Amino acid sequence: MRAGKFLLLLFLLATASLTSGASLPFRTVFQGREKFDRLVAQAQANDWKSLPIGERTAAVGRALVGTRYKSFTLEIDDRVEAPSANFNGMDCWTFFEIALGFARMLDEPQAQWTPATLLHYIELDRYRGGQCTGGYLSRLHYLEDWLADNDQRGLVKDLTRDLGGVRANHAAQEMTFGWRHYRYLKANPALLAPLGRMEARVSARPLYQIPKNRVARIESRLKSGDIIGIVSRDRPGLYSTSHVGLVYRTADGVLHFMHASSPRNYGRVVIDSRLSSYLYRYGTDTGILVARPQR
Repeated sequence: MRAGKFLLLLFLLATASLTSGASLPFRTVFQGREKFDRLVAQAQANDWKSLPIGERTAAVGRALVGTRYKSFTLEIDDRVEAPSANFNGMDCWTFFEIALGFARMLDEPQAQWTPATLLHYIELDRYRGGQCTGGYLSRLHYLEDWLADNDQRGLVKDLTRDLGGVRANHAAQEMTFGWRHYRYLKANPALLAPLGRMEARVSARPLYQIPKNRVARIESRLKSGDIIGIVSRDRPGLYSTSHVGLVYRTADGVLHFMHASSPRNYGRVVIDSRLSSYLYRYGTDTGILVARPQR
């Protein structure tokens, strides 16, 4: 996974070029350059590049602790979809993908530790088949869909079933129910029909979760940098993913949940309580899925 020179040039010329021919200003797709540069300096000083990909991801996530929570950081335009990163504010999804994308970027020569390269790796992770077409539905909107796509491409390994996951009735319908919260959908209501078809395909795929009453017994098998998707009861008897974060094992061996926490809780990126304890904080949370970065 190497970022091509042509792709780097396009980004560094301050555009987000898309196969549809549309583009967004670089200041729209990338925010927080000073914080990015400080993170690069930390990576150099602490030799994060030498760490395994999971530990590297956790190190980046740990360095992002304290970053304020910002909702809907993926919704950056009314029409054009583009890879993006915002170091000034993150939601749960952009926190884990920035940590993972930054960790992957460190496999490049140091001269290419740039915003352009980071956006390349975010595109690889965030979009179906690793390619943003400029269309809203090229994005992997549901974590369970993201996991299936990224697992198929060898970017992560889905460990859920190996760790004792059991099947749950699947209902990925949040976006069609709450479409008014998404600026792309409000501006383009014609997307609702194809979005519904996409949700139907995702819902038809089996969803497995490790029930929260079994998580404590498998914590010893989890590693720092593992991606944890929280599964919740959407409606009686129906389940979907609702939150995401990273595993972070502290020096005392305790396995913590590291995530971007919403304003009604901490309002920033935090290293939260022990993972198995965290799951009992909310009655609608029923279990987890687990993805391990591979490269």
